[in-house]
Amino acid sequence: MSKPSIPKGTRDFSPIEVTKRNYIFDTIRNVFKKYGYQPIETPTMENLSTLTGKYGEEGDQLIFKILNSGDYLSKASEEKLNSKNSKSLTFEISEKALRYDLTVPFARYVVMHQNEITLPFKRYQIQPVWRADRPQKGRYREFYQCDADVVGSESLLNEAEFVLIYDEALSKLGFTDFEVRINNRKILAGISELIGKPELLIDMTVAIDKLDKIGFDGVKKELLEKGFVENDLQILEPIILLSGSNEEKIQSLNNILSTSEIGKTGIEELETVFNYFKVFNLQKAKLILDITLARGLNYYTGAIFEVKTNEVSMGSIGGGGRYDDLTGMFGLKNLTGVGVSFGADRIYDVMEELNLFPENTIASSKVLITHFDEKAFNYSLPILQKIRNADVSSELYPNISKMQKQMKYANDKKIPFVIVIGDEEMQTGLLSFKNMETGEQQKLTIEQILTQL
Repeated sequence: MSKPSIPKGTRDFSPIEVTKRNYIFDTIRNVFKKYGYQPIETPTMENLSTLTGKYGEEGDQLIFKILNSGDYLSKASEEKLNSKNSKSLTFEISEKALRYDLTVPFARYVVMHQNEITLPFKRYQIQPVWRADRPQKGRYREFYQCDADVVGSESLLNEAEFVLIYDEALSKLGFTDFEVRINNRKILAGISELIGKPELLIDMTVAIDKLDKIGFDGVKKELLEKGFVENDLQILEPIILLSGSNEEKIQSLNNILSTSEIGKTGIEELETVFNYFKVFNLQKAKLILDITLARGLNYYTGAIFEVKTNEVSMGSIGGGGRYDDLTGMFGLKNLTGVGVSFGADRIYDVMEELNLFPENTIASSKVLITHFDEKAFNYSLPILQKIRNADVSSELYPNISKMQKQMKYANDKKIPFVIVIGDEEMQTGLLSFKNMETGEQQKLTIEQILTQL
């Protein structure tokens, strides 16, 4: 018999890990709610036709397809079977797929429920997504996203508030040195116009988006393969490598893109967002204009975001942007939207490395009742009920065992307090109440214990 295993890029989570993850989810959820966002959920699987064509060619290849039920090959054409071309065969043997992200399912949800929602519609969603990617550090095939989106509002206040949401949520999670990088796809469109190749905008953004991974030489190589020439790259290089403060970068862009209407619109939108932060104060985040930020997903049309921490080596822990045309793909035109996502799994890895989880997030119960014999066990039952009635998480050790074993159970589960019940406690009503961290032990009534808890 082979050993049990799980697919690469997926993980089991222990009770402690789930508790820590829930701490992240709850923190982010509370910030979303504070800014007026409401929860929805969508199915694990979507129709394959819903997902394809929304993420670019590379993204489409990373969608997990689900084979049709039954004999899925029986309805496939003989010609396509013999061609051994998986792309042409896919839609004949697969009608459904696991969701790749939460944004496209949200756009589909808005179109299907457009008569039930109030615009602007602000929703948050915390659910797993799946990508057929190559697993590596910080990159999984199954992972959670924590998304917030608003549709039906063109106001750039939404973009500014998303920066505030990142700032507040990550600060509450203990991050102290992180950046919210921002750019605008209209600026990138202006650059492609300046070069004279607006039709290659997608190829340009996909290549630029890899700058951190492959360097400028790698970007140049990819652009040359996509139809750009050396003269184009000479124009592009000083723009990509633009430096200085946010204000200096905007001034340089105004000069560079003075002949591009779409480029100037992108600059004006960025200036509006930055102006909001003359009123709003950021707690820990640094807001940085990054011309190299491209976000490879095809549906972005305006502001784009990416969040990185400087405290550990890790890829982006959040990102998003504005998408004016996404619901149009499902038949609902002229409905603009903007949204961001937190990469909960990467956030978890960073917090674990930096030891940012509070101790009390690990404890499963606040108090354990231990006992010496069956008589003490029975005496403990109404005490257990009284503690739980006070809304304090508590356990009674279920077996008649040695006290050493019961104390080890409390230590292993990181339960901070233990009540010890024996003959003396039953006679006097004063229970032995032990602080497991300090070792201090007191004789207290159950009422006094509840006050301390």
